[in-house]
Amino acid sequence: MLEQVILVDEFDREVGVREKLEAHREGVLHRAFSVFVFDSTKRLLLQKRAATKYHSGGLWSNTCCGHPRPGEATAVAARRRLKEEMNFDCELREAFAFLYRAEVGALVEHEYDHVFVGVYDGEPVPDGAEVEDWKRVSLTDLRRDLRAKPERYTDWLRLAVAEIGWRRLDALVPAE
Repeated sequence: MLEQVILVDEFDREVGVREKLEAHREGVLHRAFSVFVFDSTKRLLLQKRAATKYHSGGLWSNTCCGHPRPGEATAVAARRRLKEEMNFDCELREAFAFLYRAEVGALVEHEYDHVFVGVYDGEPVPDGAEVEDWKRVSLTDLRRDLRAKPERYTDWLRLAVAEIGWRRLDALVPAE
């Protein structure tokens, strides 16, 4: 069965469903989530997307991301995807949401993106079909590298880090 995404308006109200790849070809606004997992020293766990991904393969991104399925709560979907991609689970809380549109090759990411944060100090064992590498990095070092080499990172990571920029990190990273 083909995966479907939830179409939304600019206020995140559901307006329908569409097959995932079709939604990205058409650039229609749909619900998504991005997960940012920090360790207890406030370093962010990044993943390098597998080169075989249908877009943005080989680029560094946040801990994981995806789309809730029709009828699935966004917070539940975020934890499901964290287990599928990185093979661990941790408590997550929604920190903020933002709307963005970015062309990624022949596809368009037009998403109402819910950003979740969590804390995990263990070692991930990612699914190789999803993730080709991972590392932990401070937000200061990440921002520096995003400015110097933006082509190494996914569009949504650059936009989310810009959003985080005006928020206090201590307020975003949950206490263990």
